[in-house]
Amino acid sequence: MKVLLLFGLVAVALAELTRFEGEQVFRLKPTTDEHVTLIKDLARNMEVDFWSPESAELVTIDIDVDIHIPASHTSMVYTILNQSDMEHEILIEDLQAQIEAQRDGPRVSPRSHTYTKYNSWDTIQAWIASITSANSNLMSRQVIGNTYEGRPMNLLKIGKQTGSTKPAIFLDCGIHAREWISTAFCQWFVKEALSTYGTDSQMTSLLDQMDVYVLPVFNIDGYDYTWKSNRMWRKTRKPSSSGCIGTDPNRNFDAGWCTVGASSNPCSDTYCGSKPESEIEVKNVADFIRRNKATIKAYLTIHSYSQLLLFPYSYSYNLAADHAELMSVAKGASKALTSLYGTKYTPGPGAATIYPAAGGSDDWAYDLGVKYSYTFELRDEGRYGFLLPESQIKPTCEETMLAVKYIAAYVQKNLY
Repeated sequence: MKVLLLFGLVAVALAELTRFEGEQVFRLKPTTDEHVTLIKDLARNMEVDFWSPESAELVTIDIDVDIHIPASHTSMVYTILNQSDMEHEILIEDLQAQIEAQRDGPRVSPRSHTYTKYNSWDTIQAWIASITSANSNLMSRQVIGNTYEGRPMNLLKIGKQTGSTKPAIFLDCGIHAREWISTAFCQWFVKEALSTYGTDSQMTSLLDQMDVYVLPVFNIDGYDYTWKSNRMWRKTRKPSSSGCIGTDPNRNFDAGWCTVGASSNPCSDTYCGSKPESEIEVKNVADFIRRNKATIKAYLTIHSYSQLLLFPYSYSYNLAADHAELMSVAKGASKALTSLYGTKYTPGPGAATIYPAAGGSDDWAYDLGVKYSYTFELRDEGRYGFLLPESQIKPTCEETMLAVKYIAAYVQKNLY
């Protein structure tokens, strides 16, 4: 009986896995108002998953628009596009095949953690416990609250213990569930900080003088869901009163909340929530940063994809008071990143560099008084989008480390 019950549970778990056979990702290049209208009409008339920009409202002339189309509509979309004079291409021919190809090669065991593969939440959680206990001289962890589904949000603190409060940098990854390369970077950062302390003079100096708080996965419920149910999920997992699930946590901060580039429709991927900080995950992070705002000197949040290094503002086209300095640091960090593999990043304020979007964590942190507030959009520029192959984890993390270390060194030098 127990065996039958177990098989039943496994069958239910497998049955709930969303598959994407025959679904495609198109890149559209609108150059006229008619093209923009056409894309918005498509979004109105069928289920369109916007990869970049993040919703139909943000589509404008002369930006690349990457959209994921259900299999039942691909031939119709193809016909419509061919009849229009809009330039377009297919980035991903079969989404399911690409999802399977993203994770290359066998695991040693499904639970074993490795820095050059994508790790499930269960694996990351076990890694957090083991790496903290193995490095107690340089690292500690605290739970800053639980997620909606009850998972503990472990915040790691890395730095030499001096017995006094040190200035700090806050780094988070995985605010959007499907951006797996983002969470891979936070794990890589922890490994690099611990393994190069004492040998790399820059890292040693940084961790002697400052602490780095690392939140390995911000949107844990959503991330777990991308592994177990729907690889393309983006939001949190709390149901709204409408019955639709989830809020975009990076539209839920109290920074021009729900004014632009965010949706008040609970079924939208950019739903801003019922009020600022309606999502417990957002509130937990905001409360921690508020409590420690006297010591937190920089806020870095890691996203994908587009190869951008953004800073405030995204909720307004107005330039930040510290625009010149923020731009100078972003340019220096981008140059450092490019020096390794030639990967090109575009630095600039969010609204003008990609599109306006309210409720973002970097704008909120900046307005709170954390001057050096940056959003990284990691590789790539759309060929794989959210499905960056595991073979690119190492080079992506290596080059991103150079940019993060550049910003950290600048902040450290300009502390007082």
